[in-house]
Formats: sequence, structure tokens, C-alpha cells
Amino acid sequence: MTTKVQPINEVKDPIPKDNTGLNKSQTPLIIGGLVVAALLLIYLLVTQQVAQPLLLVIGLLLGYTLFHARFGFTSAFRRFMSVGNGQALRSHMLMLAVAVTLFAPILAFGYSFFGGEVAGYVSPVGVSLLVGAFMFGIGMQLGGGCASGTLYAVGGGRSVMFVTLLFFIVGSTIGAKHLTFWTEDLPSFEPISLATSTGLGYGGAWIVSIALFGLIAWITLVVERKRKAPKMAPVPSTKGWKRIFRGSWPLFAAAIVLAVLNALTLMTRGAPWGITSAFALWGSKVAQFFGVDVTSWGYWQGANAQVLESSIFADSTTVLNLGVILGAFLASAAGGLFKFTKLNLKNIAASIIGGLLMGYGARLAFGCNIGAYFGGIASFSLHGYIWGILALAGTFIALYLRPLFGLSVPKSKDSFC
Repeated sequence: MTTKVQPINEVKDPIPKDNTGLNKSQTPLIIGGLVVAALLLIYLLVTQQVAQPLLLVIGLLLGYTLFHARFGFTSAFRRFMSVGNGQALRSHMLMLAVAVTLFAPILAFGYSFFGGEVAGYVSPVGVSLLVGAFMFGIGMQLGGGCASGTLYAVGGGRSVMFVTLLFFIVGSTIGAKHLTFWTEDLPSFEPISLATSTGLGYGGAWIVSIALFGLIAWITLVVERKRKAPKMAPVPSTKGWKRIFRGSWPLFAAAIVLAVLNALTLMTRGAPWGITSAFALWGSKVAQFFGVDVTSWGYWQGANAQVLESSIFADSTTVLNLGVILGAFLASAAGGLFKFTKLNLKNIAASIIGGLLMGYGARLAFGCNIGAYFGGIASFSLHGYIWGILALAGTFIALYLRPLFGLSVPKSKDSFC
């Protein structure tokens, strides 16, 4: 009897295996990854403020954790919308429950490692959020991964995700150029915080948040039982203490670790974990190099102007992103799983479209699955919940688009999803 295991490449159906053991560690790759990480750490220690090397370490741990558990947002949304499997969504609720528990005192009392101001991601609710989150939901299903998924899949060697990342950057840059139209010329409400806009305070907002997470988790269980959803395929792993370093982690363990690391990020740089603002920065710097006057864009006015003028290594989100890629690379090599995958015209086309939609959508929606969904909800922002609802709606539409590009969709009669 064979067992099906989750592939790194979401394009394929679960892969039949005689066992779920790991390959031998790819030692040369591990050594190379550690050398690159050490050199980057030294460079940041010498050239940047003390927070930057610490953020690199946090990024490494984030990437390692994401790959270790195959902790996904794209696949979680797709499994639930297609066959009703809510196991991964319940891990999201656990992650968010731990996150709000940690964020509440940090935001309420302004705890930080270096004495700076601390603020969560609380963003406006308007047309830009609705359109952007819906676009992102479609895009992540076509692109094969969300923002965090793109980074950790690149670290794991999934070739098509390099295409997704490139066009994610292009879409983010275009979105930065158009952002003021969406935010200033179209209807929008002021940011709404469950803690500070309602009179609940952080204690009351925490209680409401925990109740909402519990309700959502219960709904996923009801749906799962009603639809008799297939189970999630297992992930290749090992046993004993070795599992800490090179075997897969349970989703609940990764959920807790990610929440703790996000809280550490908040106390280190004064803002939660984010990903896509760096893509807009990278793309804008390239455009500027080729003579485009990006400084005239509304997005690069005010505080953002200094970010554009500085080195990308002074940008904390860039440092976190590099850490996530390197951390995922180390995790994949430790599990003997790093391998470049094949490209074809259909998955390239899907990645181009998906990357553009995610990049543009993330700018309009004030973030991605990390900045808006994870960071927004953890910061008690209403926009984070709305982002999740619209991204689920986009995912539903994308279920009908994925087969056009040769991408699989879980079916109710599957044994695993």
C-alpha cells in the first residue's frame, strides 16, 4: 500500500510514495547557505543598525519554519473552498490566537527592543482593499503561492516561482504607481481597530478576536464533516529529535512559532512582519535606474521617500525577505529536497498572471497574506478580516481558472488533498 505525500510543487497532485521518509541531507548546499547567511549577517552588522542583523535571523527562522511545515495560505484557502478541508485554516486560527495574545500587550504598552515606537498594521477599508484582496486571491492560486509561499518556494528551488516572484515585483511596482488613484479618488473609510476604534481596548478586542477565531474554526469543522472532506496528505518527515532540524513539523507547531516570530519582529522593528512593500521598493529602484521618475508617484512621498533613497539593506522588509529565502533553502537542503523543477508554457503563463495580480492586489489592499491577513488581524484591524473574506472569494473564482493552465484542483472523491 502506498501513501500519498504533499509535493513541494503545488502544480502536481499528491505524489505516491512507498514511505514518507526524507532523502539524505544535501550537505554542500547547507554549507553554502550557511556561508551566504553568515556573510550577509556580517555585512549588516558592519553597515546597518543593530536591528537589521537581528531581523535577518528572524527571517531565517521564518523561512525555515514555513518550509519545514509546508505552512501554506494558498493551499489552505484552496482546500477549504474546493473540498471543505479546513485543517490548515484551523492552524491559521491558532496562529492568529497566539499572535493577538502576544500583540495585545506589545501594542498596548509599546514594548520594543530598541526603544522605538511600536504600531500594528491598521489600514483603511475601501474600494482599494476589496479589489486588491480579491485580485490577490485569484493571483495566489494561479501563481502557485502567496507572498510567503513564493519566497519559501524560491528557497526550495521551485523554478516556476522565480517567474512568479519577478512578476510579483512588477505588479507591486505598477500598483505603487497607481495607488493614489485607488486610495484618494475612490471611496474609502478610515482605518478601524477593534481595540482603539471601538472603546473595547486591547483586552476587549482580544476577547472578541479569540471568540471569532473559535467560531471560524468551528465552522470549518462543520463544513468538513458535512462535505466529508479528504484528509491532507502527509509531508515527508523523519522521527525523533532529528525532526526538529530536518523533518516536517505539525501545522500547529509551525503556527505557534510563526506567531512568536511575528511578535519578535514587531518588537524589533516597530511593525509586524511584512513582505510585499519590499517588492515595490525593488521594482521602483530598477525603474528609477532606467530613468523612470518614481519620486513623483504618491506612494513614494512622505516617509517612503527616505526608504527609496536609502540602500535596500536599510529596508527591514528586504532583510526579512532575504532571510526567509535563505531559511527555506537551508530547510529544503536539510531535508534533501532542494531541486529545480521543470517549466512549461502553461505554468509560466499562470505564474506571470498570478504574480502580476498578487503584486498589484497587495499594494491596493495594504498588504498580502502576511501584512494584511496575518499582520492586520494580529493588529486588531478590521481590514485583515475583510482581506481574508475577499481572498477566499478570489480563490473560489480561481478554482475554475487553474485547470486552464494545467493546475490541479482537489476533488471530493480524492483520498488526500
